[in-house]
Amino acid sequence: MDLLIPIKENKDFRRIYARGKSYVSPVVISYVLKNRSKNVRVGITTSKKIGNAVKRNRSRRVIREAFRTLVPEIAPGYDIIFVARGKTPFVKSTDISRAMVVQLKNAGVLK
Repeated sequence: MDLLIPIKENKDFRRIYARGKSYVSPVVISYVLKNRSKNVRVGITTSKKIGNAVKRNRSRRVIREAFRTLVPEIAPGYDIIFVARGKTPFVKSTDISRAMVVQLKNAGVLK
């Protein structure tokens, strides 16, 4: 893979939500959209529905760690957003990683 770039701009998040394909599991939602570069761009969001700041931060950390293990297998040229769900702060990164593998295989992102 060439580069892993974080998605930070609100317009990018909105574009991926609008045009991307979503894949849902009880622990995480993935939005995937093909981009025109050779880079993989990743964003993680957690809403206030998840809980207080501690739970939201744990959700982000767990999602980031689960994704980190999958990085070598991801094909270049995709924008991916992961959205935390209510169960996310209470599960381990291995559980989230399993859900991500299923979602990203369905999306055709994994090599």
